[in-house]
Amino acid sequence: MKGVLTGDIINSRKLPNTESWLLPLKEELQRWGDSPGTWEIFRGDSFQLLLDKPEDTLKAALLIKAVMKSTEPVSNRHHSPVDVRIAIGIGAHSYSNEKVVENNGEAFIFSGELIDEIKKDKRTLAIRTPWEEQNKDLNLIFQLLSIPADNWTVSSAQMMKILLETPQIKQKEIGNQLGIQQNTVNYGLKRAHADIVVQTELLFREKLLKLCQ
Repeated sequence: MKGVLTGDIINSRKLPNTESWLLPLKEELQRWGDSPGTWEIFRGDSFQLLLDKPEDTLKAALLIKAVMKSTEPVSNRHHSPVDVRIAIGIGAHSYSNEKVVENNGEAFIFSGELIDEIKKDKRTLAIRTPWEEQNKDLNLIFQLLSIPADNWTVSSAQMMKILLETPQIKQKEIGNQLGIQQNTVNYGLKRAHADIVVQTELLFREKLLKLCQ
């Protein structure tokens, strides 16, 4: 079993400097492996990421979301104009190529088909797996998770990125990294519904590990 993320950057053209979101995106994708075997960016603002561990897919999606929502706004606003739409496919990997976008298999088909569907439905996060009875429940979880994540401010997204990278980190340490006070971190994480996001990611991870056994 493999995990595949297919994503589109939302409102990428609203920022005059493409590198302001493109470079952080590349840096985040590189965390999971090298291009073009593990990830690739195509059509300017779309990407695909292959993960050997399906249980890592939601964490990867949330980190990419946090990176995009951290992109500085073009005016004096709290929210970035940039966001990301991600379709996760879990399944078999039947054909390998040096370029991830030329691979094939169940995971790639699920992810590729799903990205078109959620674009029409105006959703930003969805999943399709071989376990039909699980797909409805998982997507309900994803829809609920999208409510806070889609509304992360720039500062909250920056905090969430650090928290997702190091779940046991203390608020004071997050504040030290961002140059802000602990009470500001506390407020930002509450506003981001950090506890729910982290607990949901752990629940998903446990569920996928059992399903993939």
